This record gives sequence, C-alpha cells and structure tokens, in this order.
Amino acid sequence: MPQGNGRWQLRGQLDMDNVGRLLQASRPLLFADGAAELELDLAAVEHTDSAGLALLVEWLRAARHNDRRIRFRGMPAQMRAMAEVSGLDRILPLVD
Repeated sequence: MPQGNGRWQLRGQLDMDNVGRLLQASRPLLFADGAAELELDLAAVEHTDSAGLALLVEWLRAARHNDRRIRFRGMPAQMRAMAEVSGLDRILPLVD
C-alpha cells in the first residue's frame, strides 16, 4: 500500500501463496514515483515464510538495478529470525 514519497506499507501475509502476485504487482509501482529512496514498512506483516524473505531480496536487487536505495522498516520478529539464521540480515538494509 503506497504512502507517498517512496514509502510503502505491507500488510497481511508474505508467503508462498501470495509473493508471486505481489512481486508482479509491485514491479511497475515501486519505482513509479521516481523517489531515490524507497522505504517498505513491514510492521503490519502478520505471517511470512522464506518466500517473503526472497521477495525482499528481489526488491533490493531491483532497487539497485534502478539506481535506488531501499530499506525495510519494522521487520516482524519471525521474519527477522529467519533473516538472521540465513545471514540475510547482513545484506538487507533494515531499520528498526
């Protein structure tokens, strides 16, 4: 859900069932406003699995490809634990 100025809020579930649709829908939207910096607020994500983390990595890759910075705010504890176990916490730009 866009909040303007490159800020987005994600809600609900980021899992294998919906990540593909979300990735397809987000591609034209994330970079549409021309913001140099994107911020995705994950605080309202209720459930995630490894597909949710893969989505964040793909968004990071896409942002770099489009010469943009991206950061992820409010990562839920469950998602952060998976990121730490996999080492993704070292490459994902996380903001508390």
